[in-house]
Amino acid sequence: MLEKIKATSSYILERTNFKTETAIILGTGLGGLVKEIDIEHAIPYAEIPNFPVSTVEGHKGQLIFGTLGGKKVIAMQGRFHHYEGYSLKEVTFPVRVLKALGIKNLFVSNASGGLNPKFKVGDVMMITDHINMFGDNPLMGPNVKELGPRFPDMSQPYNLHLRNLALKIALLNKIDLKEGVYVGVAGPTFETPSEYKMFRILGGDAIGMSTVPEVIVARHMDMAVFGISIITDSGVPGEIVEISHEEVQAVAMQAEPKMSLIIRELVANL
Repeated sequence: MLEKIKATSSYILERTNFKTETAIILGTGLGGLVKEIDIEHAIPYAEIPNFPVSTVEGHKGQLIFGTLGGKKVIAMQGRFHHYEGYSLKEVTFPVRVLKALGIKNLFVSNASGGLNPKFKVGDVMMITDHINMFGDNPLMGPNVKELGPRFPDMSQPYNLHLRNLALKIALLNKIDLKEGVYVGVAGPTFETPSEYKMFRILGGDAIGMSTVPEVIVARHMDMAVFGISIITDSGVPGEIVEISHEEVQAVAMQAEPKMSLIIRELVANL
């Protein structure tokens, strides 16, 4: 793995000569933030050695290098998922590469289903904690001590300073920023009514098919993480309706400006 990480990061550095400490992973329907980035370089995933290729509609699949909020950033326009057939090590390989490129602050975003009855479709939720229901962990197998400890601490997976700053930004901009626990599942099916009920009982406020593996790997390498979700459909009893991926994308794009503002201001204040 170390050889692959080195080869991939060396390729990116040689091609871009771009250095920063901040990266953003953009989820389903959330690639619009790229429009606010003053882009210097863009590399399709297919051209990056050892990178997987995103197969999901709504995930463009390229690495963006540019300036957002006056700060240099790298943005993943599209991510990888376990349900695409990739192992969690493959899903999280780009996070390893980002660390090798010098990234210290990682922003992750996603579209998710709402479990909390106080949430409504279109709400933006800051992730305060997560529950791993993938049935797997990207750190399984021999530990590479050069990357992080065998047993990484997860008492604060989402950085408290960044969370407090986000709340202030939301207040100043009159954004009703919800807070809650994100449940990560393998997918690719949306949940049944009974599954939604179970995950709510377990303590979840929102549920989705990404993010958790990336955050585990980021914390393994001591990155500061900020996570944000857009509630694109409801799993609350009495509110559950048939949903499609296209509808999830549409809601995410409508609510994206609020998420983009929070991330942009956070980056600007780093």
